[in-house]
Amino acid sequence: MRSCPATPDKTTLRDFLAQIERQYGKARRVWLMDRGIPTEEVLTEMRQADPPVQYLVGTPKGRLNRLESDLSAKPWQEARPGVQVKLLPKDGELYVFAESLDRVAKERGMRRRQLKGLWARLKELHRMSVNLTRDELLIKLGQAKAKWPAGWRLVEVDVDPKLAAFHYALDRKKLRQVRLREGRYLLRSNLTEGDPATLWSYYLQLVQVEEAFRTLKGDLAVRPIHHQEPWRIEAHIFIAFLAYCLHVTIGRRLKALAPGLTARNVFEKFAAVQMIDVHIPTTDGRELQLTRYSQPEPELTLLLERLKLELPDQPPPKITAAQTAAPCPV
Repeated sequence: MRSCPATPDKTTLRDFLAQIERQYGKARRVWLMDRGIPTEEVLTEMRQADPPVQYLVGTPKGRLNRLESDLSAKPWQEARPGVQVKLLPKDGELYVFAESLDRVAKERGMRRRQLKGLWARLKELHRMSVNLTRDELLIKLGQAKAKWPAGWRLVEVDVDPKLAAFHYALDRKKLRQVRLREGRYLLRSNLTEGDPATLWSYYLQLVQVEEAFRTLKGDLAVRPIHHQEPWRIEAHIFIAFLAYCLHVTIGRRLKALAPGLTARNVFEKFAAVQMIDVHIPTTDGRELQLTRYSQPEPELTLLLERLKLELPDQPPPKITAAQTAAPCPV
């Protein structure tokens, strides 16, 4: 089926804002947007509208570089326990530089896992390179880069232009810069009188929405959508939404009853249970059909007990009517 070309989000934002206003009227809304979605032109229009359209948007790292000296002179303020912010009013906007201790720990752990995995692989490839051609080495380095992209950005890899050999070293300057920015975000808003705690709560909503989209596109595989009829697209998304509701429900239950597991872990374990149909012919020409799910493994049985879930009863057997004997040819 021929697919339509994708349209960048930033080119549809203006029409989307107008559509929401036409459908639901002019109201005091705060638009939460990730960096890269609104263009500078659209943000200017939102500020100059009557009344102004309020927004809170993430900013690319390049802007943080430009404002770093101004932000360094500002004092930290506590927005909530574990979260501190610096506020910088500038050109009719309020820049919010936020640091979350929870996010620092999370991002630092992710970076360490990436770097540890990549470093072990590079060490292994360095030993293997004597038995590889240069092309084979380049392929394996490319695979390592694709698997550990965040770690790759912190390592300098120099490949010999003629031989199957390479050298690698940690880029300590980049590592120091990354460590300083882990768990820190620069937000911008035209809510110039906004309370830091309120702005941070708005940003957390954006994080939750992004996490929902990652789940839909990753674990639930809502993409790609191979439909052209609008009603089929809506049905596809509706089924994906129901699956997401189940995903969230399982996650909430796990948090209370089995906090060491994620919803993804549970679905992977349940994937081992299969539904099968067993067909048994009888002596009188009929057929007995037994629809059965496979017996869960002990580990899954324990998980069901922890989650206080029970598998349904096995479906009752079905038996077909006797087939009429075919007439003998004359």
